[in-house]
This record gives sequence, structure tokens and C-alpha cells, in this order.
Amino acid sequence: MDGKKTGVWITGASSGIGRAAAIEFARVGANVCATSRRASELQRLNSELNQEKLGVNIYPCNIASAANVDQTVKKIFAENQIDCLINNAGVTSFKKAESNSIQEINDIINTNLLGSIYAIKYILPHMIEQGSGTIINILSIVTKKTFTHSSAYAASKMGLLGYTNSLREEVRKYNIRIINVVPGATDTSMWSSEVRKNNTDKMMKPEDIARLIVWLYLQKGNMVTEEIMVRPITGDLD
Repeated sequence: MDGKKTGVWITGASSGIGRAAAIEFARVGANVCATSRRASELQRLNSELNQEKLGVNIYPCNIASAANVDQTVKKIFAENQIDCLINNAGVTSFKKAESNSIQEINDIINTNLLGSIYAIKYILPHMIEQGSGTIINILSIVTKKTFTHSSAYAASKMGLLGYTNSLREEVRKYNIRIINVVPGATDTSMWSSEVRKNNTDKMMKPEDIARLIVWLYLQKGNMVTEEIMVRPITGDLD
């Protein structure tokens, strides 16, 4: 591997589940490559990790731009050998379909669906060449249950579910694992501050999801958890 460190690439690592996953992977000794549009938040993450004498590699990236993803992957692979991609970057809009603007719909589809596909497309040749790899996609409970005020978000996540389920069958022969994580309501900035304040005790913590992701990645041998759904014990938010 030409002296390169094997690592984990996490998209959307500046907040929420992605940020928690970056911290958890760093704590277990992984070489973390963290990407996000908000480079300042990645710097803040590193400042916090430095207190534990840990850190991550920072690569600013707009996941919704195929050209930007291509450039970022080239930068990452110039210094690292990536064994795992975690597709986490995501945005949403809690509006009725009739109220969503075209720009909002484009942002959601381009980030959640196309952005994840871009990341997979540019990293897949490297995984095929090395004969192994893990791709973990952070989906959503909307792929299992119908919610109102989530049409564009549901379309993006269900599209990624279909894409990766098909991909899984194509890449088994290359020893590449495709894992879909389907979480229910999680206490992240995707929700409004009011919803988080009123429902924090009914929501899962990003840190718990992050520990699950690390556990899924560390599974080795001939067993793979292809899909796992986790929800708050109190059920879904209304």
C-alpha cells in the first residue's frame, strides 16, 4: 500500500451522526478522513479531539458536486488507503410536498442521493482493485414507514436504499460489504431546536449510533450485517 494508512472516510462529519462517528473511530485508533462543506466545524472537531491527543484528516467537500467529490477522493487517496466509506451527509426539509421549492428538492436529492452515489462511484474502483472494502450508508426510518412532511427526503433515502441493494449483489465477488443503517429519530441538528427541546428524551443519541457503526465495521470473517434498523424504545415521533 506504499506506506499509506488504511482509513475510514466519513461524509457529513461536521455534525450529528457523522461527527460522532468520526470521534468514535478516532478513539478506536482508525485513520479518519472527515469531509464536510463546513471546514470550520471540522477544525473545531479536531480541536476537541486534540484534547484526547487524537485527530482526523480534514478534507472540505461539497458532496453534491460530482467534480468536487472526484477532486476530494484524489486528495484522500494521495495520502490514504480507504477501507471504509460511510455515506452520512444529509439534509432535509419538514414541509408538505406542495410547499417544497424546487431548490429545496434539488438540495435534498443532490446531497442525500446523488452525493452518496458520487462518493461510491469514485471510491469503488479502489475497493475493487484492493479486493475488499465496506460501504456503510446512513439511511432513515422513512424507508420503512410513511411520514408526512418528508416526501423529498423519503425519495432520496429510498432511492439510495434501492441503489445500494442492487450494488451489493454486484460487488459481493470483490469482497465488498454493503451495510445499510436505518435509524429512527436521532437528536441531531437536522431537527429544529424546538423539536429537539420537546423530544430529546424520545430520540436516540448520535453517539449510540456511532458506536453501532463502528461495531458493524469491525465485524470480520464471512458474516455481514447487510441492514439494521434501530429506533427509540418509545417509538417514532409523530
